[in-house]
Amino acid sequence: MSKTTTTRRGLLRASAGAGLIVAAPSIVRAQGAAWPNKPITIVVNFPAGGLTDGIARAFGQSVSQATGQQVMIDNKPGASGNIGAALVARAPADGYTFLHSVSSTLIQNRVMFKTLGFDPDKDLTVVSGTSSGVLPVVVHKSLPAEVKDLKSFIEYAKKNKVNFGSWAMGSSAHIFAQTLNEKYGLTMEIVTYKGEAPMWQDMGAGSLQAAMGSPQAMNALIVKGDVRGIAAPSRVRARALPDTPTSREQGFDDDAFTVSGWLALAAPAATPKDIIKRMSDLWVAAADSEPGKKMMDSFALVEKPMGHEEVMIDYEKLKATLIPRIVALGMKPE
Repeated sequence: MSKTTTTRRGLLRASAGAGLIVAAPSIVRAQGAAWPNKPITIVVNFPAGGLTDGIARAFGQSVSQATGQQVMIDNKPGASGNIGAALVARAPADGYTFLHSVSSTLIQNRVMFKTLGFDPDKDLTVVSGTSSGVLPVVVHKSLPAEVKDLKSFIEYAKKNKVNFGSWAMGSSAHIFAQTLNEKYGLTMEIVTYKGEAPMWQDMGAGSLQAAMGSPQAMNALIVKGDVRGIAAPSRVRARALPDTPTSREQGFDDDAFTVSGWLALAAPAATPKDIIKRMSDLWVAAADSEPGKKMMDSFALVEKPMGHEEVMIDYEKLKATLIPRIVALGMKPE
């Protein structure tokens, strides 16, 4: 049985994102609405520059335009998202503090960490979920040209040292890489980061041989030819890499090779239900706003966000699927 890989902290180059204030260029208030009557803060638990941050900023701008209130984006990366999530879990449940994260923070992290600093089920409620789209697996240009798909990558990894980048502990990328390790007897080093931005910096520098993430965040590397796609771990191919087949097209039918998950807008669990409902409606509508459409298009996202009730149903399904999968892989908590 292959070993479970560990974090190489020496490769981490996380950068803290500065807070952004999104000013409201127009005021559209609901008659008699008591909320919001002051600025709203959205804590993003990853650095600026990745998918989670980009959607929060664009959708936050839409919420600002619709409510007439400022929306402040506060990047709080660290501990695979646990630091930012814990801050929101402890915040007043008054509708003025939200978390924008990835589903793995709320699901996989409970298995990957001995202590989270919060209880995902008791301390937070998911307001809306936005599909993370296709997250291609790519390799660095330094790998031989014959490494062009999953089969050839596995053969390469059996004979050579491979550092595989993951934007967080327990993420879909982590599960994907660890499944390769376990299923094919590989010993790839899975390097975890505080978000995508520092991961792609290391990929560009050649510190990583493979990684998985959003096409927009890796776009500069694609354009320069620093990386090439080997698999789309999803039901469809990535628009940015149309010639890269899906995992299933390549004969890799294990569910771990087809990613499920979304970006989560969450709030303290005791937040009033009417505020949860209104923020959910605003977030879903943001996908059709000018800034929302532009950001969705840049990340090649086509699915509309799920509202509160729908995402909570999907949340329970994902927990029932992903938690046993992580346990079965033998991934040990830190």
